[in-house]
Amino acid sequence: MASAGDSVTAAPSRTGGWLRSDRIGTAALVMIAISVLWRAQVAARGFLAADDYVLITQAAESRLTVTHLLELYNNHLMPGGRLLIWLVTEYVGLAYWPYVLLMSIGQAILGITFLRLLRRMLRPSALLLLPLGLLLFSPLTLEASTWWAVGVNMLPMQIAMVLAVGAQVGYVQTGRRRHLVTLALSVLLGLFFFEKSILIVPLVFLLTVACYADGGPVRAVWTTIRRWWPSWLVLTVLSLGFGAAYLSRSESSLRRPESVGEAFSFLTQMFGSTVIPGLVGGPWQWLGAGDGAPVAAPPQLGTWVGWIIVAAVVAATVRQRRRAGRAWLLLAAYLAMVAGMLAATRLGSAFSGVAGGVPRYVSDVVVVAAICLGVAVVGLARTTSTTMPPAPAEVPPAEPPTPGLLGPVPERYRESVAVVLVLVLVAVGLGTVWTTARYGDEWALKSSRSYIDTVRIEMASAPPDTVFFDAPVPDNVVPRLSSPYNLQSRFFRAFGTRPTFVDETDNASVLDALGRIQVATIVGSTIQPGPQEGCGYLVSTGKTVRMPLNEPRFDWHWVVRIGYLSSADGTATLRLGDGVAQFPVRKGLNQRFFRITGGGDTVELTVTSGEVSLCTNEIAIGDPAPRPE
Repeated sequence: MASAGDSVTAAPSRTGGWLRSDRIGTAALVMIAISVLWRAQVAARGFLAADDYVLITQAAESRLTVTHLLELYNNHLMPGGRLLIWLVTEYVGLAYWPYVLLMSIGQAILGITFLRLLRRMLRPSALLLLPLGLLLFSPLTLEASTWWAVGVNMLPMQIAMVLAVGAQVGYVQTGRRRHLVTLALSVLLGLFFFEKSILIVPLVFLLTVACYADGGPVRAVWTTIRRWWPSWLVLTVLSLGFGAAYLSRSESSLRRPESVGEAFSFLTQMFGSTVIPGLVGGPWQWLGAGDGAPVAAPPQLGTWVGWIIVAAVVAATVRQRRRAGRAWLLLAAYLAMVAGMLAATRLGSAFSGVAGGVPRYVSDVVVVAAICLGVAVVGLARTTSTTMPPAPAEVPPAEPPTPGLLGPVPERYRESVAVVLVLVLVAVGLGTVWTTARYGDEWALKSSRSYIDTVRIEMASAPPDTVFFDAPVPDNVVPRLSSPYNLQSRFFRAFGTRPTFVDETDNASVLDALGRIQVATIVGSTIQPGPQEGCGYLVSTGKTVRMPLNEPRFDWHWVVRIGYLSSADGTATLRLGDGVAQFPVRKGLNQRFFRITGGGDTVELTVTSGEVSLCTNEIAIGDPAPRPE
């Protein structure tokens, strides 16, 4: 009888045996682990940015309700993302590490599900590691694994793409209806986080046409529709239901390019600067974009090298495998859909000049590119339907085995070609390492992190009576386009210790551009010097004195500072155009800050109560700013 010690040592032996018997699987899992850890390290160097703060503020201001979850953000429907953000904000507060953890988990799930798809869809081969490596390490997906506002949309969509394709492949291979349930749930998962996931529907259809239906285009499409109509029924119902729900809540964001040249520049930028270089380890150079993710800016030589490598891979695989051509046409079709969607929503706007150079807009393309690379290089697995056997002409079996990747190459050239392929793979790998490292350097530059850290330190040591007038945070923290969520009162909503904001006070403080607390003054228009020497303007009870400004103020929400010398306590009123504000007057030399809404080139000051004589030569109307030392 075996002892307890024997059973303990048997488990590692079985594990070791599995690792030795499935070296491809072991290598794949190691690649996934490296990818997750590497991307987590890159992400952890950075911090929250731009849209992250708006979404966190909205979560902090709301209860967990259906209304909040279904609220659109920049026309994006993302209830899943809002749910995660609300939970983190409610139970952790304003912190970055929970989002890094969530993105790392998403990256791991994506890698594991994609490995499972490859092993189901393709023939057993060590070459499976090529498409897996493309998915895991392509720089096109860096934003999705580092910037939360991107990852919360894109990672679930990528996972849903993989799950949906896997479900459809399983249905084609086995005919079991349970795969239809998985297909529907996969699409719903993607739509729960990102409305762009609706592209999964045409992707699944086109992939089935390209990979599992023989004949010309018309025959292949008809075979696909007729043979697997339950899939299309499920997807059509989901698409119509989601489309009706989304369109009833959203505003049209369709735009028209201002010129043919604008559209051409967008396409050349998208393919030449982003997609093609990104698929071969580029773009190698990045253009900083403030606290947000950098924009692709590849050197011209790198772009041409990328085109050459992609063209060579397409030509070589098409010559070797008959399904490769269809696979690359599938990728081209998906790229066309993504380009069309981007052109329809981004061109004709202030950001059209860089729309084609933003990798996050094409992160989902990497999933399709990796699948197509696998089909082209490895070949499809055999279809083994038992409950619904396919007709040979309709669902092709696996392609006949080929003698490895170098099958078509004559024997005398194989060694040289093999060396070239290894060198290309090494170059692409080194390029990926370089690109990722440079991206990490750019991502690590976060003005908002320094600003928040400084504010926390300053607030911890500030006197309890320190108060502020509400004002925007610096543009490099939250851009003014995000107004009103760039206001300090909203930006700091998720803080543990928040600044206190007031509408009037005797002594105001202000946060400077670095987050330091400074004594406040007002920068803007001031009254011209008064006629009374040693007094300026003399205002007595019941009398109104007009004071011209050195420059007019347009109608807006302003802050006023008045410095005065009063003979007694009382109350005064200041008028600026249609705006009126009342403030208390205290005996002696004092100052008062208060808000007013109005505009004009003159102010009127009236003492409305008390036996008061008031002198002032200091009235400023504008915005709070640090007082010069």
